[in-house]
Amino acid sequence: MIPAKFDYKPASSAEEAILLLQEYGDEAKVIAGGHSLLPLMKLRLANPEVIIDIGEIQDLSFIEERDDHIAVGALTRHRLVEHSDLLRENVPLLAHAASHVGDPQVRNRGTIGGSLCHGDPASDLPAVVLATRATLIIRSQTGEREVAADDFFTDFWETAVNPAELLMEIRFPKVGDQPWAFQKFSRRAQDWAIVGCAVQHGSNPGIGMINMGSIPVRSSVAEEALRSGNAVIDVASVADEGLSPPSDIHAEVDYRRHLARVLLGRALS
Repeated sequence: MIPAKFDYKPASSAEEAILLLQEYGDEAKVIAGGHSLLPLMKLRLANPEVIIDIGEIQDLSFIEERDDHIAVGALTRHRLVEHSDLLRENVPLLAHAASHVGDPQVRNRGTIGGSLCHGDPASDLPAVVLATRATLIIRSQTGEREVAADDFFTDFWETAVNPAELLMEIRFPKVGDQPWAFQKFSRRAQDWAIVGCAVQHGSNPGIGMINMGSIPVRSSVAEEALRSGNAVIDVASVADEGLSPPSDIHAEVDYRRHLARVLLGRALS
């Protein structure tokens, strides 16, 4: 289908983009790689009157080491995340998961910030952000604020980024050589995951789940079981506890619950 008519506003800097967002408010949507927004517009599920293009803002594409964390700019493309030696050394779970996003074309155009702001519970990177307990930096005309990953995803396809705000960067704590794992099950290569999980071990382990709720969620019960030193089989057995997976044409609720337990068991093994 063809999207509805809209005005196009390219932004050359984050400041200009924020001014445009302030001016147009709810009527505007931000676009970078376009892999999340454009399909929605073609299906008329999103009909913004104004598109603000931030894809050429170079200052928001970076991967930097800063004290106890690695900062990743919101416009950093998946392929750069996938091949970053800095991330492979300090946050290997993120680099590995980025290699599973879509296909090479998507990874060369799509951005980490776009994936997170889309807030799709079936997406890979939100689970990684939850598992690593990352912090997201959001800016408006009045200043910046930090949002913990647990508070970032607020509703189906909705996040803590308000209409006049822009996601600037994501800060991932360094984990070094702590164990990690990523598992997902798809019907075909490059399909959205039916279920998946991202696991970051350590003193405060994180388990982010894929497609196990209306928003990206963590398995808090399994995290507590892992933190308590329970056996792998016991941790995996509670992977779906407290979660509300969807039922659709790809999988029913019971099937997703079963997959969550199996995949978490594989990840922990």
